[in-house]
Amino acid sequence: MPKPVIFSIDDDAAVLSSVVRDLRRRYSESYRILRADSGESALEALRELQQREDPVALFLVDQRMPQMSGVEFLAQAISIYPEAKRVLLTAYADTDAAIQAINSASVHHYLLKPWDPPEEQLYPVLDDLLDDWLSDYRPPFEGVRVVGHRWSPETHAMKDFLARNHVPYRYLDMETDEEARQLLATHDPEMSRLPLILLPEGEVLHNPRPQEVAGKVGLRTQAQQPFYDLAIVGGGPAGLAAAVYAASEGLHTVLIEREAPGGQAGTSSRIENYLGFPSGLSGGDLARRAVAQARRFGVEMLTPLEASEVRCDGQYRIIKLSDGREIACHALIVAVGLSYRKLDVPGADRLTGAGVYYGASLTEALSCKDNPVYIVGAGNSAGQAAMYMARYASKVTMLVRGSSLEAKMSQYLVDRIRQTENIEVLLETEVAEVHGSDHVEGVTLLDCRSNARQQCPATALFIFTGAAPRTEWLGEVVRRDKNGFVLTGSALLENGKPPKEWPLERPPFLLESSLPGLFVVGDVRANSVKRVASAVGEGSIAVQFVHEYLSDVR
Repeated sequence: MPKPVIFSIDDDAAVLSSVVRDLRRRYSESYRILRADSGESALEALRELQQREDPVALFLVDQRMPQMSGVEFLAQAISIYPEAKRVLLTAYADTDAAIQAINSASVHHYLLKPWDPPEEQLYPVLDDLLDDWLSDYRPPFEGVRVVGHRWSPETHAMKDFLARNHVPYRYLDMETDEEARQLLATHDPEMSRLPLILLPEGEVLHNPRPQEVAGKVGLRTQAQQPFYDLAIVGGGPAGLAAAVYAASEGLHTVLIEREAPGGQAGTSSRIENYLGFPSGLSGGDLARRAVAQARRFGVEMLTPLEASEVRCDGQYRIIKLSDGREIACHALIVAVGLSYRKLDVPGADRLTGAGVYYGASLTEALSCKDNPVYIVGAGNSAGQAAMYMARYASKVTMLVRGSSLEAKMSQYLVDRIRQTENIEVLLETEVAEVHGSDHVEGVTLLDCRSNARQQCPATALFIFTGAAPRTEWLGEVVRRDKNGFVLTGSALLENGKPPKEWPLERPPFLLESSLPGLFVVGDVRANSVKRVASAVGEGSIAVQFVHEYLSDVR
């Protein structure tokens, strides 16, 4: 397989030579660096690359070229290589045009000339874009294969697990794929233990647990050390931010995640109001970047592994894991986030994983092509899921219990939903029943104003209704409010004083629970702001309090 291409286009020979020199210096080991002195010649070369099925990873194009500007070239290149990253090279005077091109021509980034030094002005931008491209790039497949059928809850769970942990896999549907039928005939002719997992080394697993697959695809499921400066339970944005800051500041850090890094945010199809990403990014992209950053600083990440209990032993905090092992630490950050509340209507439990999905479940989007789907919820996650599913489904119907979308959803998202022709919003409407034998075939809707019921055909139902904190495992170790959210900082004070069980002279720190050294961040904390940016902020701030706590106990 040939190396992916980085294509530089500029009519100025001196500038083009300079760009190519810098590109080769950094990327020649992994990429082919091609050049063209005009948009027309570049398009001709692209068509030849397409005929040979050679991959193109990135375009770096000058805006001011005669006959065909950079934006005009990219507008045509998209139809040939739609997944390639697009970077516009421009002079300061063309900055406004470059910014407009982010929307009009789907340009991913623009760079100002001159870009010296490239180590600061060029490579960081291209590194980031190429990492993004590689995360979606599918070369001739040599990885994990999953054989199952569309309406199998176990198959859905395995696909979701692999996707969210960024493990490349190929899905083969037994109903539509001849290769799948041949593999089943060889390894499971009775089709009694699906999904069938085929590993690159030739090993075959029959309906395995995620923990069994995790160890075979390179995920770490056992701690390397019995003791850490800091343990973090929960790998959502708050936990990942805490891990990055703690490890970068020298703390021996372990992160424990029960499912996959990213938490609920990691399942979001698009996050468009996160600072620094004007084109937006998916929750999966955010999680992948954060995981790479954490590992770079030496964070030990355990997944899928769940904390089942915590106890205090003097100045140590002991975490019991779901596999029976224990991890000890000086300080503990709880960032377990929330879980979606179950839809308590007839048929929902029985069809979970077979058309009823909690969260975006992006792995099922293609299977909904040209079929009607329903989204239950009115928050940003529900809105982003509706926008994403609208690309595939014949119609997306949002079911909102309240009287407006604006109450819980960002205005930019409300506006986009209203502008999307195949999205319908039904206010003051709930699901009363889910229908189907072995998969979702329809839903009964309840109009809360008139109590009228209507049965409608449906292929899938995605649930984004209120969320509950995952705090049962904390037991009585910390104080929680009536809904299970953990109280921290000033929320613990009684008549201006710490709770009676508080053993220290100082009051609890801002993000500290009723147990000294146990900090709580993100959505699971009482009265927190349920946004990705605030979760990241809390995770990073908590590390400062961890340092202050450790300076007292060490």
